[in-house]
Amino acid sequence: MNHAFIRAVPDFRKSIAILMLLAVAPLLSACGYNTIPTAEENAKAAWSEVLNQYQRRADLIPNLVETVKGYAAHEKDVLESVVEARAKATQVTVSPETLSDPNAFRQFQENQAGLTSALSRLLAVVENYPDLKANQNFLALQAQLEGTENRIAVARRDYIQAVRDYNLSLKTFPSVLWANLWFTSNEPYQNFSVEEDKLKVPTVDFGTKSGG
Repeated sequence: MNHAFIRAVPDFRKSIAILMLLAVAPLLSACGYNTIPTAEENAKAAWSEVLNQYQRRADLIPNLVETVKGYAAHEKDVLESVVEARAKATQVTVSPETLSDPNAFRQFQENQAGLTSALSRLLAVVENYPDLKANQNFLALQAQLEGTENRIAVARRDYIQAVRDYNLSLKTFPSVLWANLWFTSNEPYQNFSVEEDKLKVPTVDFGTKSGG
C-alpha cells in the first residue's frame, strides 16, 4: 500500500502541474508571453527567404558571365569583377541563429552590395553589344535576373519589417516584461541600413529588340 502511494505521488504532482499550466496558459498568452518567440520566428523565416533569393541570384551569374564572354571576351576586367564579387558574396553567410552579430551582418551587406555594383557595370557594358542583347539565352538570363532582383527587394522589405517587430517586442510593454524575466538571452537582430535598402538594382532593359 505504501509503495502504491509513493508511486502515485509523482503522478499526482505531474497532473497538478499540467492543470496549472493549462490554467495559466491563457494568462501568459494574454500578457504577451508568446509575442517575443513568435516575432523571433517570423524574423528568422524572413531572413531565410532573403538568403534564398540572394543565392538564386548567385546561381544565375556563372551562366550570365559565360554568355557575355561569348560576345565580349575582351571585357575581361568587368567579367572578372563579377566573378570575384560573386565569390565574396557567397563566402559570408549569416544564419538565422547569428542575426544579432553586427560585424557578420555588415560584411554580408557590403559583399552583396559589391555584387550588385559589379552586375550593374556588366549590364552597362552589354549595351555596347547589340548581338549579345538579342541573344535568346542572354535575354532569358536577363529576365531571370530582373525577377530575382525584384524578389530580393520584396524579401528585404519583409525582413526589415519582421525585425522591427521583433526588436520592438524586446523593449515595449507588456512583452518587455518577458524579455527581462524569461527571454533574457534574446538579442535584437541586425537590420539593413537605409542606404542599403535604397541600393539601386541592376537595370534590365528589354526595349532594344532588334530594330533593324
